[in-house]
Amino acid sequence: MSATDARFAGPIPGLYERHLVPLLFAPYASDLAARIAAAGVPEGGVVLETAAGTGVLTRALDAALAAGVRIVATDLNEGMLIVARERRAGSGAGARDVTFQQADAQRLPFPDAAFDAVVAQFGMMFLPDRRAGYREALRVLRPEGRFVFNVWGRLADNEVSKIVSDVAIAAFPDDPPRFIERTPFGYFDRAVIRADLEAAGFAQITIDDVDATTHASAADVAAGLCQATPLRNEIEARDPARLDAITAEAARALEKRFGATVENRMRAIVLAAQGRER
Repeated sequence: MSATDARFAGPIPGLYERHLVPLLFAPYASDLAARIAAAGVPEGGVVLETAAGTGVLTRALDAALAAGVRIVATDLNEGMLIVARERRAGSGAGARDVTFQQADAQRLPFPDAAFDAVVAQFGMMFLPDRRAGYREALRVLRPEGRFVFNVWGRLADNEVSKIVSDVAIAAFPDDPPRFIERTPFGYFDRAVIRADLEAAGFAQITIDDVDATTHASAADVAAGLCQATPLRNEIEARDPARLDAITAEAARALEKRFGATVENRMRAIVLAAQGRER
């Protein structure tokens, strides 16, 4: 994993919210929020969200959970949380207690058994030590609490992201930027994930494939994946003057494959787990 793989800073958070939330994350946020609501968080309970990004799952949880449930949404990148706070402030959201706090999911600043559920959307792939992140999720969960999260499936099952990744790799054949295949799409082996969860102390693990489809223009898709993710950091580290040209080349490749409107067919893996008896 590159040192820049988890750095969402500068212009990335705003572009991420504009382009990637509707393209990649909104349908899966609704799915996770429904699962947390179905788990039966008690009135007055507290849900911890890690890797909250710009708050798409936070907003979905706000809409899905009982009114008395509190939400604590955390992310490693303060720039992402700034956008999340702004979106909530401008949305006319209700009176629910929602706290946004910068935190590392591998070293959570919360006491033991503080939460009724822990949820993470497409965040565990970014942890240098995933088992440490799982141990922290277990530590802060109350007995019988549930940990629910998703990761992307194979890159081959997410064609739009693969096309953009291939364009970026081809642009620098001597030093290919492999962020997309390495990190967001690099943690899909169910046996590995299950073993990591079990090593951290989780049991009663369920694993589901969840497919979703969104639509967007080729230009918006290319802008989102090239300029609103750490792929941007990799491109700019090699040649910042080529960022726009590579984005345009990705848009042409997408339009060649799909036409003016890209049909973004996606596959994610959703996992739920509970701690062993303590």
